[in-house]
Amino acid sequence: MTSASDDKKQPLTGLRVLDLATFVAGPFSAAILAEFGAEVIKIEQPGSGDPLRKFGTPSPNGDGYTWLSEQRNKRSVTLDLRKEAGAEIFKRLVKSADVLCENFRPGTLEKWGLGPDVLKAINPRLVLLRISGYGQDGPYKNRPGFARIAHAFGGLTYLTGEPGGPPLTPGSTSLADYISGLYGALGVMLSLRAREETGKGQEIDVALYESIFRVLDEMAPLYAANGFIRPRLGLGTANVCPHGHFECGDGEWVAIACTSDKMWVRMTEVLNRPELGSDERYKTAADRVANREDVDGLVNVFTLSMTRDKVMETCVAGDVPIAPVYSIADIFEDPHYKARKTLVTVADKTAGEIVVPNVLPRLSDTPGRIDHLGPALGDGIQTIYGDELGFSEEELAKLKQDGVI
Repeated sequence: MTSASDDKKQPLTGLRVLDLATFVAGPFSAAILAEFGAEVIKIEQPGSGDPLRKFGTPSPNGDGYTWLSEQRNKRSVTLDLRKEAGAEIFKRLVKSADVLCENFRPGTLEKWGLGPDVLKAINPRLVLLRISGYGQDGPYKNRPGFARIAHAFGGLTYLTGEPGGPPLTPGSTSLADYISGLYGALGVMLSLRAREETGKGQEIDVALYESIFRVLDEMAPLYAANGFIRPRLGLGTANVCPHGHFECGDGEWVAIACTSDKMWVRMTEVLNRPELGSDERYKTAADRVANREDVDGLVNVFTLSMTRDKVMETCVAGDVPIAPVYSIADIFEDPHYKARKTLVTVADKTAGEIVVPNVLPRLSDTPGRIDHLGPALGDGIQTIYGDELGFSEEELAKLKQDGVI
């Protein structure tokens, strides 16, 4: 628990967010806002809740570890927006909200009679974050989209794998969802800043594939300029060399990144071949890329001659950029992770102590914090529907019986 920051004022205190999204991207945006003080109300389907609850490995309380980590600091209510009574309750919540996050297929809110025009009429100051696979317009807008689809359509999967081999999964993680969630949170903050000037909210349109495409460095302008299609490079990297993964003598791996000519000179000294620093075959980045096999071969001979720890020690001493290729087990043991508290332990009432990634970014004066992990289904119903909206116990019971909540 990030208790050291509990007495610090948080920058988003007083902001109310309705999280209507499911799975990862939209909810991740809302979780970031919640870490910095926003009140986030997670709206889930009655009975089953967000499918993310049962995604991945279950914790001792039945909800998955992904749920506990990624739905931090939220309260949960249940509500079926497809029912008239549910839509009316939702409209009442919208009146007091600053932000609404959703990641349904485009047109879903409109189909329920809850499109942007309806919501803006209720609350002109509402900021509406909409995340989808392909965006709110375009010929593919109605296609379902997930991170794997975005990685493929956005151009990342094509780059992943060995030269001449099949395209591989770029890590078994929902990278596009998380990047889109970050862009979503940024969009919310930009919209709130604009609202200070205009008094009005706006819509934010984030497509999963565009979040991936945006981080592919020079690929778009280079293709437009000369038609170059970057191939799969396996362990290497386009444009610079040596810049890849290298096996060590004990079977472990390291990442080495010589991104400049100066770094290459340092590498040659570590290799105990300083004369190669001025060798015409390797003098510039372009020269080294043209002779990639030779350069990588020199580094491979070096790394295979000793253990990973010795390779690390030698390169660190020579100021060569290097890191071990870590498994999650390695991460848990690393002293730097411990010193920076990149991992924190949070006590959950029903799941016990859970270790999760800490809050990012780190703010010096108004830091974020983790108050609690992902909520139990409907844990905020009494507070929000009963105390705030004024529903009696009898009314709440009837709404539950009718499947509205």
